[in-house]
This record gives sequence, structure tokens and C-alpha cells, in this order.
Amino acid sequence: MDRRRRFLLQAIASLAAAAWLGAACLGDPLAQVAPAHVLSGPALLDALHRGGLVLYFRHAETDFGQNDDAMTSFNDCSRQRNLTDTGRAHARAIGHSFATLRIPVGDVLVSPYCRTRETAQLIFGRATVSMAVRGGPPSDRARYAELEKLLSQPVDGGVNRVIVSHGNPFHAVTGSAYLAEGEAAVIEPRGNDGFRVVGRVKWDGWEALTR
Repeated sequence: MDRRRRFLLQAIASLAAAAWLGAACLGDPLAQVAPAHVLSGPALLDALHRGGLVLYFRHAETDFGQNDDAMTSFNDCSRQRNLTDTGRAHARAIGHSFATLRIPVGDVLVSPYCRTRETAQLIFGRATVSMAVRGGPPSDRARYAELEKLLSQPVDGGVNRVIVSHGNPFHAVTGSAYLAEGEAAVIEPRGNDGFRVVGRVKWDGWEALTR
């Protein structure tokens, strides 16, 4: 190989590496996922139709003028950060997409906060509260041990397991960029080998999986 061709190949490799690193530094949601494992479009929809995946949703859009500081219980919605009307509309739109795309769903496990329960009810019409998927500080990895198990456990029956939770737990157990409100991560459970994130879908991105 002559010197000029070798130089060009090295330059191309350097630019590709720089682009990948730049995406990671800028918080690209898939920057920490091996490219061969990323699914999108029809390939992702096919995988969802086969089942066996875990869908981790962050609750839909909320009112950041509210907070949970004065809450007295998980059922005390008046003292929590709740969904906005826009967030409720987004959740209903996701539910419509799931029905249209016929994505099979099994268990729907939710954090006990009002915003996560309402998100799940609006999307799937059901919700099972689980303390294993509750929110908390992103630095408390021990708090999320049960969540990690749920992300790793195989899903049987040709359906997908759904978890509706918060931004912190997902960031804590995956090290990935935070999910936007209403965004979902698609996770492949791998049993004793843990799990890996294979895709992410924003609230308005489900219909695009057909293209």
C-alpha cells in the first residue's frame, strides 16, 4: 500500500472515531451501544412483534413547577409533580401507536408515583405498582438492584415486558444518556449476562418504525 493511500485510510479512521466520541460527549442516546446491536425502523418493529424485550418508559411530560418535596404518600397526587395536559396527550398517542402497530405487551410494571401510574394507564390501560422500579437518586446503585434483575430476566410468551419509571433509575443502571419524558428504551434481557440497550424511541417515534 502506498504512503498516500495509507494516509487517507488513517485519516478516515480518525474522523470516524472522532465522530463517535463526539456523539458520546454530546449525549447521543445510542453512543454507548455497540453499533451492531442498535435496532431501528422495521427491524426494531419486527423484534418487538417477536416479543421477549423490555420496554423502559420514562413517564410523559410533567409540570416542573411542581415537585415531590411535600408529598405525604404515593397516592397524594396533589403534592407531587404530575403530568401536563400535553403529557397526557403524548401518552394517549403512544397508546394509539401500540394498538395500531399491534405490539404485544405482557406485564406493565410502574413506579408508585402518580405521574408514572397515570402514564401507564393512558398508554396501556393498566398498571401494576412495583417498588422495584421506583425512582430515587441516580447515585444509589444499590437501590436499583431489583430493577437490574427485571431488565435481565428473559420475557416469555411472545410478549414484551413494560416498565414505566423515571429518568434516574435508567441512567443509574445503564450509564446511558437520560431518557426524555415519554421516551422509551428497548432492552434485550440476557439472563446471567445482564442486558443491553438495543434502541430508543421518543414519544412521537413509534409510527416511524413502519418506515
